[in-house]
Amino acid sequence: MENELKVALAQIAPVWLNKEETIKKIIVSIKEAASNKSELVIFGEALLPGYPFWLAHTEGAKWNLKVNKEIHAHYVRNSIQIEEGELNTICSHAKENRIAIYLGIMERAKDRGGHSIYCSLVYINTEGEIKSVHRKLQPTYDERLTWALGDGNGLKVHSLKQFTVGGLNCWENWMPLPRAALYGLGENLHVAVWPGSDYNTKDITRFIARESRSFVISVSSLMKKEDFPKDTPHLSKILEEAPDILANGGSCIAGPDGEWLVKPVVDKEGLIYCTLDFNRVYEERQNFDPVGHYSRPDVTKLIVNRERQSTVDFKD
Repeated sequence: MENELKVALAQIAPVWLNKEETIKKIIVSIKEAASNKSELVIFGEALLPGYPFWLAHTEGAKWNLKVNKEIHAHYVRNSIQIEEGELNTICSHAKENRIAIYLGIMERAKDRGGHSIYCSLVYINTEGEIKSVHRKLQPTYDERLTWALGDGNGLKVHSLKQFTVGGLNCWENWMPLPRAALYGLGENLHVAVWPGSDYNTKDITRFIARESRSFVISVSSLMKKEDFPKDTPHLSKILEEAPDILANGGSCIAGPDGEWLVKPVVDKEGLIYCTLDFNRVYEERQNFDPVGHYSRPDVTKLIVNRERQSTVDFKD
């Protein structure tokens, strides 16, 4: 039925900072989601190849610390350069299984020189085509020591059956204006990806759903001490201060009325399934629509710059 969409939330741990092995694990989840007749599968923020957990445990803000430089270099080497086809295998599995994908990656952006990395949310359609790459607008706190600032180019939505789906990374979900930009594009299924914590997802998931009168899916990753590969640079230094659980998940879904369809799931690895009924969107928009009948564009209006930013503009 065109008004129903089966979604899969992939709450998994990466093979941390190992892009080849993490891609293999992602493909396993894609196949499993498709075998259970899912039409959209979502993975957490920066899952490929992992979140920079070391910054909180290695004096991350200390100037010129060799430990941080060496781990950062390892991180960059394991980040994804889309232009070089490093997502091609994932795209081919999307096409083969007729499943759409939202995937959080660390992007080594060639159009920005290829040395800095961006926390990007990639949308791949059921034809295996990359339709948007949203680079996180504002890295949060210690993330700024390793991630670069994104731009508005990826503030886009996509049609999936009767749904219009868009997404944001982690704490930029708290930014009112990027949310409003997606609402204005007709978003009614909002994807929020996180590194992994029910502390992050338990309140804002329902808040955005109630504000937008849309379905909201939060997907988080997992990370435990034992998930760090043995060949991780300076592993002993990282583990010295790290807690046993660095990311406990918290993936969940709220309906357009802000009530839970799936409450936050913690400390459990695997796929979480739910079927969404688009009719619920129309029902809840009857009394509130933030960019429709309950808006005043003659009084307040948002301007969005979606130009992909680059340091150099060549005129050949």
